[in-house]
Amino acid sequence: MKTKTQKIVMASLLAALCCVATMIIKIPSPLKGYLNLGDCVVLLSGWILSPLYGFFAAGLGSALADVFSGYVTYAPATFLIKGIMALTAYFGFKFLNNKIGNLTARIISAVVAETIMVLGYFVFEGFLYGFAPSVVNIPANVMQGLAGIIIGIVLVKIFEKNKIMMD
Repeated sequence: MKTKTQKIVMASLLAALCCVATMIIKIPSPLKGYLNLGDCVVLLSGWILSPLYGFFAAGLGSALADVFSGYVTYAPATFLIKGIMALTAYFGFKFLNNKIGNLTARIISAVVAETIMVLGYFVFEGFLYGFAPSVVNIPANVMQGLAGIIIGIVLVKIFEKNKIMMD
């Protein structure tokens, strides 16, 4: 059993890592957003932390990256979308793990979480720029999601091998 302090420290570290992973590689997307590697840490936060800690680590780390990078308009939506992604990864994995196995459960929970990301930003950008123009960011967000799934699964396997799990 991990102490509350250990959980807070791990959530804080993952929030910081999420922020850095989001900011370190930014490829501009057509509608003023950007592609990044933060989703792998969002998924990792959901898989290794409890739901509340995972939500805040993913949401806060990603939203801070938006604020620090000059995308303040996106920060509230990012906080919710990335937090919900972490919750989806957590609950999807917990529900499926005993039924279909570890790797398959991670892949499915990640695909559902990334689908939420793509749809979440489509709706958010639809209200900002109009729904027809926001369609242009869907392929870029899908590519970001695929990268997040692949790297996230590699990271969680490393964490599992080294017994770095907080839930």
